[in-house]
Amino acid sequence: MSENSPCLSCGACCAHFRVSFYWGECQSAGGSVPDQLVEQVNSHRVAMLGTASKPVRCVGLQGEVGCAVSCSLYEQRSSTCREFSASWEDGAANPNCDAARAAYGLPALVPVADAECCA
Repeated sequence: MSENSPCLSCGACCAHFRVSFYWGECQSAGGSVPDQLVEQVNSHRVAMLGTASKPVRCVGLQGEVGCAVSCSLYEQRSSTCREFSASWEDGAANPNCDAARAAYGLPALVPVADAECCA
């Protein structure tokens, strides 16, 4: 993640959604996610601790939502987290990012203007 990523001053997704994924991503199955940081959801899925019930806050989230945050499990995070992108990070809005931000009173992200257009 780049040091100017909007995610580093947000963290709303980590404190709004259940982070569930296939159990095979856990270390005991050869994956990277530490087993002690998940709970069983069903026979095939687990969720990060802190995300399976309200209020939601992933065990890996450090800092204050909307200010400065980081993920203590960034290198070991699940595919759910790896595949979640901030709005406009890939050139398109992410309605889930916008919804999580809105839940914390944060404005939706806007596309970054192409530097060449402003010359």
